Amino acid sequence: MLLTGQGTWRRGWAAWRRWRKGRPFWGGLAAVVAGAEICAIPLAPLKVMLQQGIAGIPSVLMGLVMILMGLSAWFAPHYRGLAGVLTVLVSAAALVMSNLGGFLFGTIVGILGGGLIFAWQPRPLPEPDADGALAEAEPSDGGAAPSPTQPRG
Repeated sequence: MLLTGQGTWRRGWAAWRRWRKGRPFWGGLAAVVAGAEICAIPLAPLKVMLQQGIAGIPSVLMGLVMILMGLSAWFAPHYRGLAGVLTVLVSAAALVMSNLGGFLFGTIVGILGGGLIFAWQPRPLPEPDADGALAEAEPSDGGAAPSPTQPRG
């Protein structure tokens, strides 16, 4: 029946959104993309490469470290400080050690991703009420909603 499939899809989408919001998803994605780009440049055809030389090995290693830091931000968000700082440092090092950091794209995206990972903070859990039920979240418009004790208008 179609309704059953649609309900399963909605539950899956809601679970995905909860997972994504519970960790520095976009910073981790930027770190993974930047690391993959820095890894791919030394493995590209010789026409694309500016200079292969010895720079190929550190490029692949730095890209793998950036991918690892992006994945650790996703699957171990409590290490976000270390992952963010290491991503920024490796991205900056890739600028001089790896063909301008993947033609500048890998360095710029890696620094932005590392900053997003480092700056991410988990949402605080809502406080339980006196009766044990969880309180509703505060309004996100800066508290512009009237409180129950204040008259509207």
